[in-house]
Amino acid sequence: MAGPPAAVAAIRRAVRASISDVHFPVRVAASGGADSLALAAAVSFVARRDGYGPICGLTIDHGLQPDSAERAQMTAAILTDLGLEPVHILPVEVGTEGGPEAAARTARYEALQERVMFAGGCVALGHTRDDQAETVLMGLGRGSGPRSIAGMQTYRGSWWRPFLDIPRSTTVKACEALGLPVWDDPHNHDPAYRRVRLRHEVMPLLDEVLGGGSSAALARTAALLREDLDALDALAQQWRTEHHATGEILPAAGLAELPAALRQRVLRLWLIGRSVPELGSVHLAEVGRMITDWHGQGPVDLPGGFSLTRTSGTLTLKSGTLHARASP
Repeated sequence: MAGPPAAVAAIRRAVRASISDVHFPVRVAASGGADSLALAAAVSFVARRDGYGPICGLTIDHGLQPDSAERAQMTAAILTDLGLEPVHILPVEVGTEGGPEAAARTARYEALQERVMFAGGCVALGHTRDDQAETVLMGLGRGSGPRSIAGMQTYRGSWWRPFLDIPRSTTVKACEALGLPVWDDPHNHDPAYRRVRLRHEVMPLLDEVLGGGSSAALARTAALLREDLDALDALAQQWRTEHHATGEILPAAGLAELPAALRQRVLRLWLIGRSVPELGSVHLAEVGRMITDWHGQGPVDLPGGFSLTRTSGTLTLKSGTLHARASP
């Protein structure tokens, strides 16, 4: 008896390889495009075949196009036909901060995260190897540090991305083989969006200049970099444990003697533990200078309304009434 088409087998293998480590319940987020519909089909099939139970479906109505509500209904119907239940349509209000691309992403992720906050589990996202390559290029262009260049992870918090080793062409072929009616979002061809230009202009040029395989190479580079970063993070956590820097007090003694990469990770782990959001390399560099190049400089402003000061050899993190102290 012949098995499924090669593309269908590939997406099912990708899901089966990582589904045993995810937190249930699982919700599949689908836009109606090839990547997310292929994901919904694969997760539904594997979950039923391997006894993981029902899988919920989610689709976002961004309200950015005249027929967005109708499109969301159509996507929800496809998810139901694939065996996902229940299926929910999540309307969102897209703001303006950061531009239309970033604002839509923020609204989408906030709506999905809210579902997880109420009932736990995770959300499956259909990001592919091509998305990973684009993410790496965007990180390189921003100079935003190694974590950004390391790209997305299969498991991160509430998010599960089983397709990071699957090229976009495979999800397209899988949908064709399964007879799924794929929707091609017109925004995916609008050059006003940076990621669209990367996809349709930069990546083809890279393939032309380098002889092909750019997406796979960038994704492989990200994976190798993640291994190095994870090792450094483990060493930083070990240093914090050995120096009893796991709570509200961070001893600065000895930090200046650490290699810069390790010192920055100690600081990063401490600040994240104090709920400072969206730390970038520029913020960590400024904080690091308060240890290695102290000459009486003023406070360092950090994301989320936090500020960090150094007084009498002590670092103090403040945001309203919130504060944390670190001794020299």
